[in-house]
Amino acid sequence: MAQLKQMAGAVVTAPLGWAARAIDPPLRLWQRLTGTGGMAAFFLLPNMAIFGVFVLLPLVINFAYSMTTGGALFLSDREYVGAAQYAQLLDCDDYTDPSTCAQDQFWTALANTALFVVLQVSLLIVTATITALILNRELRARSFWRAVFFFPVLLSPVVVGLIWRWILQRDGLLNAMIIPMGLDPVNWLIERNWAFAAAIGVTIWAHLGFYALILLAGLQAIPKDLYEAAEMDGTKPGRVFWRITLPLLMPNLLVVIVLALIRAVQVFDEAFVLTGGGPGTATLFLTQYIYEVGFASLLKNPGLAAAASILMGAVLVVLTLIQLAISRRNEKKGKLK
Repeated sequence: MAQLKQMAGAVVTAPLGWAARAIDPPLRLWQRLTGTGGMAAFFLLPNMAIFGVFVLLPLVINFAYSMTTGGALFLSDREYVGAAQYAQLLDCDDYTDPSTCAQDQFWTALANTALFVVLQVSLLIVTATITALILNRELRARSFWRAVFFFPVLLSPVVVGLIWRWILQRDGLLNAMIIPMGLDPVNWLIERNWAFAAAIGVTIWAHLGFYALILLAGLQAIPKDLYEAAEMDGTKPGRVFWRITLPLLMPNLLVVIVLALIRAVQVFDEAFVLTGGGPGTATLFLTQYIYEVGFASLLKNPGLAAAASILMGAVLVVLTLIQLAISRRNEKKGKLK
């Protein structure tokens, strides 16, 4: 039996050994020619090639499309118009009133997205922090509750949207639960305010577990000696949170804030399946506007959609730079202390 195992292991490892011996001479030659830095570049080259083909190249093509107009698909068939698409998007008499803009739906989507980001991210951060604090306690079946909160993260956004549309539609599960209580059924997905609130609530439910897990990891990294010393001094729980927990949790909290902001700006899947942008334009967000202008509309305008996506990408870059600046400033403060 032992001999059979050795023979099977030799059969498996022999091809690997041949491949290693075949690659070894070129690698040694490359190292002699370029040094250690060249070896690092050699191993990074496949990843950089993939990044260039699937990230950088599409960005360049997208920017090129934003400088053209027309409904043609190929760049060679499209008319170059320079920054005219950007000018059209930014053409407004009153930026606080989308109806005065040349592309009123763009500004409506922008306003909806801005309001969504403020409300959704704020509620998400508070809820995720509270959830992480609770899950960090000594609870019965703590692993089970952690899995329960993380489970929605594993679901497809389309599945999340379909589940909650079934729950929130007029003859759905939620109204079926409140009608026996003597309450009138609510048009959760038809009334503007309720539809917007539903989009916020569903996205929080879908992503809460991911951010709570990041914060939970930060909480578990805080030395317990600090809490023991605070308890011996008779420090109140609220003061412990503000003076110990929150400052030491801040690096994780910054990561969560930036990731949540980026995801909120790009909201599409759950909201589109849940409401389709309605009622009217109540839940029309930037990503859906880009999709409809570039692909779903009868009068497709890929150049205008590309310009809108470039502007949205610029906002995401700014958010990322702000996060990096705040992180570096906190690191410097920590080193000074």
